[in-house]
Amino acid sequence: MTVRVACVFAHPDDDTYGVGGTMAGLAGRDVELTVVLATSGEAGEIADPSLATRETLGRVREAEDRASWAALGLQPDLRFLRYPDGRVAEVPEEDLVGAFVGILLEVRPHLVVTFGPDGVTGHPDHVAVGRAATEAFHVARGQGGEGFERLLYTVLSEERLAGLHAALRARGVDPLDPLQPLVPRGVPRERIGVVVDCSEVLPRKIEALRCHRTQGELQDLPYELWPVVLGREEFEVAWPERSPEDPVLRDVLAGLSGP
Repeated sequence: MTVRVACVFAHPDDDTYGVGGTMAGLAGRDVELTVVLATSGEAGEIADPSLATRETLGRVREAEDRASWAALGLQPDLRFLRYPDGRVAEVPEEDLVGAFVGILLEVRPHLVVTFGPDGVTGHPDHVAVGRAATEAFHVARGQGGEGFERLLYTVLSEERLAGLHAALRARGVDPLDPLQPLVPRGVPRERIGVVVDCSEVLPRKIEALRCHRTQGELQDLPYELWPVVLGREEFEVAWPERSPEDPVLRDVLAGLSGP
């Protein structure tokens, strides 16, 4: 039986970082994947001026995102909603929720993945998208019918960030300051409900990140530390309610009716 998965994020490359390894690991399984990106990332970085201009960056980043999914070996139903990059929080929340509800009711995913309340980095677009996607999940679920069995938030554990910071210090590099804007911040171990080992698909995830050429992905991080950042993906189970004593899942699809 086909399992339907929907990922709802803010910018091209949020999907690659947050779920790229997990979704690559599902290649070959009977999965229908829908990816919703609220913006086209037109306010983002232009690492190389030959790649885009400010006027073309949104279109270029959409193409980069399509290429990244191809590098992962997947062809999702990719939806760009083209809300203003950097100003999603200014969009009336009922409009954003309504757009997400419409897609979710069309697709009726068994699993939805989005940002948690901190948006991983505190980026206002991430926070707004995660909040609206969470509300949309519950609105759509409340209308009955199949699907809507699990809502996951992509997160980083405090333990994982501490390991990265220790590795940076060992190389004489200042660690990230989670109190600064747009810097990843971790969550306590007890909030982690799913941990996916991405080591077998790591080369594909790295290649997918490199497809986001305009963003110069991870260019400031020593290459030997990339596995620390990319080698696993962690998720909080936002619904159904989970007890801290429940076992940590190793498969985002475990226990869903679709598989």
